[in-house]
Amino acid sequence: MATKVAKDRVGDLLVSQGLITDVQLREAVTEAQAEGTRVGYQLVKLGHIKELDLTRLLAQKYRVPAVDLDKLELDEKVLRLLTPEVANKHQVIPLRRVGRRLTVAMIDPSDNEAIDDLKFVTRYEIEPVIAGEFTLREHIEKHYGMAEEMATFLSDFLDEDVEFVDDSEEEDVSVAALQAQLEQAPVVKFINGLLTDAVKKGVSDIHIEPYEKDIRVRYRIDGALQEVMKPPYKMKAALTSRIKILADLNIAERRVPQDGRIKLRMGRRVVDFRVSTLPVIFGEKIVLRILDKGNLSFELSSFGFEPKAEADFLDAIMNPYGMVLVTGPTGSGKTTTLYSALSKVSTEDVNIMTAEDPVEYNLHGINQVQVRTDIGMGFPAALRAFLRQDPNIIMVGEIRDLETGSIAVKAALTGHLVLSTLHTNDAPSTVTRMIDMGLEPFNVAAALNLVTAQRLVRRICTHCKVEATYDHAELRAAHIPDDFIEKVTLYRGEGCDECGGTGYSGRQGLYEVMAVNSRVRKLIMQGSSTDDLREAAIAGGMLTLRMDGLKKLERGITTMEEILKETAEVT
Repeated sequence: MATKVAKDRVGDLLVSQGLITDVQLREAVTEAQAEGTRVGYQLVKLGHIKELDLTRLLAQKYRVPAVDLDKLELDEKVLRLLTPEVANKHQVIPLRRVGRRLTVAMIDPSDNEAIDDLKFVTRYEIEPVIAGEFTLREHIEKHYGMAEEMATFLSDFLDEDVEFVDDSEEEDVSVAALQAQLEQAPVVKFINGLLTDAVKKGVSDIHIEPYEKDIRVRYRIDGALQEVMKPPYKMKAALTSRIKILADLNIAERRVPQDGRIKLRMGRRVVDFRVSTLPVIFGEKIVLRILDKGNLSFELSSFGFEPKAEADFLDAIMNPYGMVLVTGPTGSGKTTTLYSALSKVSTEDVNIMTAEDPVEYNLHGINQVQVRTDIGMGFPAALRAFLRQDPNIIMVGEIRDLETGSIAVKAALTGHLVLSTLHTNDAPSTVTRMIDMGLEPFNVAAALNLVTAQRLVRRICTHCKVEATYDHAELRAAHIPDDFIEKVTLYRGEGCDECGGTGYSGRQGLYEVMAVNSRVRKLIMQGSSTDDLREAAIAGGMLTLRMDGLKKLERGITTMEEILKETAEVT
């Protein structure tokens, strides 16, 4: 290990060529000693040298070719020639096989012990090439980390204070009984480890996808899917059955979609998983939505509203009657915004009732109803029942049709505050959507207090945040104003261990808050177009999603790519 952290000839060579300074080398040596890594790795991680420059220098030193792994297409068959244990032990990755010769990317091509070990394991002649350590570690993690992760699940899970909760009886499973069960069924152990790992990493969804010859497991983190492992194909049936048993689904029925729920107790906290199965050509695809109340923030001030938008939103939900709508695509945080609004107005002297499909989080002091269309308990039926329950505030999970919209509008016009969601692209088009449903414009104008459209964008990782440059012509083509391009410094994340190499950590809301003032109300009654409503709202101080996104760019919160992906310039 000493050779990894010594201030060796490579470090001196880098200093002599002016690629780094003595101070930078000493800093890298200190970090390398603390973490047990190589000096070169720390120099790249600290940003003191570009990995490509370091790799070229090492290639000259060792007199072997250098490769850029990011530009290579790796063959799964070749990758399987090494086990995850061997790849991680020697920090190597196989690139190609020609006859009896195997080309392997290494950090140190002079490591004869590693080369001999590889010869013995693979039965091939080894041709070493050099790759940058930072990139090599990322590729080993990408291609082999998933198997090691699974091994970790299977070996370490018994240390976790975790148990599943039966909704009907809420019985506590004894630790001894749980351990006995795990020892009998490794797949049970694997599923438990998978669920707990996802909760710890802040995952929002787990995707388990069967294909012809393998199974893929992906996590959705900060809105983006990432492959994390490929369990053995022979586990497919057992894995699917285990999840269906936990979710109380019919394991014999594989032809139709099914929905269920799993409760997992981790220490003192209980996490809900919403389970959906879907028949696909090679089995059943399973998606588990993680509903972790422990990670949920109901504090509106932390959401990222601009000052006027936040003030307008709070004014609207503090009204004793009227309608507040939150719009946006699936997964944009609408439910969280509504729950936060309910938490703000929930006091012991008001009766709050919600109709949801499904009830995602249990909120204390609020009467929540699970909609069940299969027995005739849809949104309209729930709303009619609510109006006989002396409510002050009503939340409808979604206005999907004219019947639901009509009852919600009548409730808003008869002294109730109604909160709900719609699927529209922006705030002004929500009015048009409601009228297209068949609601009368004068009723919409009278009932509506405020509409919020929202999106979620990923936040730049603070540990690897650097300045970014963009082609001005491309930005102008995307309708970014010239004065903004000239005056604002843009940022991006380079990718580091803290953010898993993505450059992003966490998410930030973008909000388009349209308060229905007298001018907007008049335009609604006149049946004006979406464009006219938008112009009036902007004149009244509304920021469009793109405008709000540009403000987040000014503060260095997110990247230009995220803003262009999630917002559109309205012309």
